[in-house]
Amino acid sequence: MVNINLLHDHGQNIGIVLSKLPGQDECVQVAEIFKQISDGSRLRILWLLCHCEECVSNIAAAMEMSDPAVSHHLKLLRKSGLIVSRRDGKEVYYKLADTEQAQIVHRVCEEMFRISCPLD
Repeated sequence: MVNINLLHDHGQNIGIVLSKLPGQDECVQVAEIFKQISDGSRLRILWLLCHCEECVSNIAAAMEMSDPAVSHHLKLLRKSGLIVSRRDGKEVYYKLADTEQAQIVHRVCEEMFRISCPLD
């Protein structure tokens, strides 16, 4: 249990709760992920990439956006670790990262949209 001098004792065992409180660095990492999916365009792009691997031009066409706009969103999603890319000749392909955090975001999106994964 964390030993903290609290100003008031409300009888709620806050010490037990505080012992499980995530660290500041962990909260910053999770907040960054939430920032990325708080943008509707990035959320749509991420949802697409949860279900297929695609190049910038096809993503742009599907989203009815310009290639540069999509590239900007992809850069942010990649920086946050939610997606990964691979180069094949002149094309760069993007897909959901194979990480626990990315999979959790995928499941949360599916639940929030109340839809099932089209590949299931």
